[in-house]
Amino acid sequence: MRPFGTSIARSRPLSVSSVAPRTMVAALLAAVLGLLFLSLPAPAHAERAAPAGRVVVIGVPGLVWSDIDPARTPNLWRLTGEGSSASMSTRAIPPSGLSVTCPISGWLTVSAGQRAGAGGNDCAAPPVPEAAADGSATVPGWDALVAYQRSQSYGGQIGLLGRTIVAAGGKVAAIGPGAALAAADTSGKVQKYAATPDELPDLTPYTAVFAEAGEITRAALADRTASHPEGTPSDLTGHARDEAVAAADRTVGGVLRNVPPGSTVLVAGLADSGLDAHLHVAVAATTPGGTSGTDAGPYARGFLTATSTQQDALVTITDLTATVLRAVSVEAPQGVVGRAWQRAGDAPGTGTGEIVAGLADTDLASQVLRDVRQPFFVALVAIQLLFYGLAAVVIRRHRRMLSTTQVVAVVSGAIPVSTFLAQLVPWWSMAHPMPALIGTILGFAGVIAALAFAGPWRTHVAGPLTVVAAVSSLALLIDVMTGSTLQVNAVTGYEPVTGGRFYGFSNMAFAIFATGTILALAGLAQVIRPRFVLLAYGLLAIVADGWPSWGADFGGVPAFVVGFAVFTLLLYGRRVSIGRLAAVSAVGAVLIGAIAVLDWLRPADRRTHLGAFVQQVADGEGPSVIGRKLGAMLHTLGNAELTLLSVVAIAFLFLVLSRPSRWGASALTLAYDRAPALRAGLFGALTTAMVGFLINDSGIAIPAMALTVAVPLTLAASVRALQLAPPTTPGRPSAQATATAPPAP
Repeated sequence: MRPFGTSIARSRPLSVSSVAPRTMVAALLAAVLGLLFLSLPAPAHAERAAPAGRVVVIGVPGLVWSDIDPARTPNLWRLTGEGSSASMSTRAIPPSGLSVTCPISGWLTVSAGQRAGAGGNDCAAPPVPEAAADGSATVPGWDALVAYQRSQSYGGQIGLLGRTIVAAGGKVAAIGPGAALAAADTSGKVQKYAATPDELPDLTPYTAVFAEAGEITRAALADRTASHPEGTPSDLTGHARDEAVAAADRTVGGVLRNVPPGSTVLVAGLADSGLDAHLHVAVAATTPGGTSGTDAGPYARGFLTATSTQQDALVTITDLTATVLRAVSVEAPQGVVGRAWQRAGDAPGTGTGEIVAGLADTDLASQVLRDVRQPFFVALVAIQLLFYGLAAVVIRRHRRMLSTTQVVAVVSGAIPVSTFLAQLVPWWSMAHPMPALIGTILGFAGVIAALAFAGPWRTHVAGPLTVVAAVSSLALLIDVMTGSTLQVNAVTGYEPVTGGRFYGFSNMAFAIFATGTILALAGLAQVIRPRFVLLAYGLLAIVADGWPSWGADFGGVPAFVVGFAVFTLLLYGRRVSIGRLAAVSAVGAVLIGAIAVLDWLRPADRRTHLGAFVQQVADGEGPSVIGRKLGAMLHTLGNAELTLLSVVAIAFLFLVLSRPSRWGASALTLAYDRAPALRAGLFGALTTAMVGFLINDSGIAIPAMALTVAVPLTLAASVRALQLAPPTTPGRPSAQATATAPPAP
């Protein structure tokens, strides 16, 4: 090892024996693909759970966990204590201009196993079915609903659930207008329909029964119509909500009294009741008297999970369709995108109240996050821009302020990873969440900065940079390897309530992780020999980014591979040419393609979204999915805050740090002189960010977050280089700055 204070001559190419970087990359790629083939399961038939014989789905649109109470909702309270529970993301196709799931959309999503909706610009009550003399019924306006799904990018086939059960020889019944939407076949016909539970007391003949307890959303709609005739959404509160929730619980109790022994009961809060989207109630239980070996069946007291979320106590509305089919031992057809609910394990504590309180807290976190996210990013961008402006003045004119500038830059570079570490503290439950969030983030950033200046590495140009970058890389690597819990409801993570992503690397987390990884390796390259050890960690980071059970990041891997290749080439003194970049891009595409195909070879109920995308391509849905992602990427350019932050950060990097200062050569050139590998790391990180911007649906968010890490840390290194450089006289001409761009092809 070489001490951190020793510099390396720029003119001396760095090599590992006579092995060229491309030879090493090829060998490592072969090893990774071999590992993937060995470790991912071979094709197998989907496992079949013990048949329950019957499933009863009770939809309670609008029900959230804070509604559950032993006095107000005794039936739901008892079911929660006996079965498995979770928060449920109900994201479907919202009405125009809103971001909520309406009852009709929720029921149709269950019917299709894919996000569905009904159009319009407001929520309406489900249509009342037209009953026939034989007890069947037809949903009015079904053809219009089918046509609407075809016009949407998701292309859900409503009626798929009912048709699949009937085609397998089962019988389907519906209780209530909303339930009829889920129970109908593809023609809109329901085999058996009843308006209330009392009209269908005997559920024994039916394989699947769908029942509606719609009192909450009906009361909310009535209140909205009376109080806001123009259609502005509102939500029930206070006594009115308590009454509606209690009425819904009585309906649930009426259905439960008729459920035959041994049946699987699924309770789901299928929709929102007001303006704001929530996480809703999901409970699965088995009525006593079945043949599963225990009265609890597959859903004993505890939490639920699903392959689609890979998170304990979190499931999605599309998972409900797959759960219904598994409960009656019917294979899910193509088009059902969800995964069956399964028990995740025991819930902490001993009381039902602890389960309810914990799940209600998760919804509270999602609501608080919605309120603080936009102000947080506005504040982050404003402070970053102000800091860049002040730093530019300091670098030009105020040498005595360099030490302060370096400290602030290191703290700033630690803020992105601290937004995830902040999830270790329940800031959302505090009286003033926004100040609590900011204080928690700054607290973690301060701790990381203290570590960066704590050891002998603080005197080296790349010392603090390396520490902060390494913490950023390792913290997020450990997080994805242990369930991605730090990213759930993080201000820079993903929101379960929106249903965009539930596990693996979010795009912002990827930007921080990839940037931290490459910059950390650049700093460590100053002291570690042989350097292929560093490349091995870089390869591990790339694999972790794409591995289905860890990062599961389809768009991140190609960007990471290209950026890491640029870093490696520059580190070893090789030219960065268009041909080499094209070859490396192909390697990245092959790598993530291989991971996705191997994930697809697993049983359908165990695939992640990587394998699901391969299936979508096989089904001819690839162009629509790619088009949706491209549209989302272009839409991000309308985010004025992140776009401005990206532009100003790049301008600061190349118009301030790379230009000669009043003390001689540019700050960035001085930093390169004392830490040659920094140049390779910076350009590798920037390449990853730019490629990530082009091929990910988060678009501008990726370079914005990458630059929020890279530029402050590069500033810290540059400032330290200025401190170590001998001052020049004011009249002395500035030294010519050497090139900061990659070598010409």
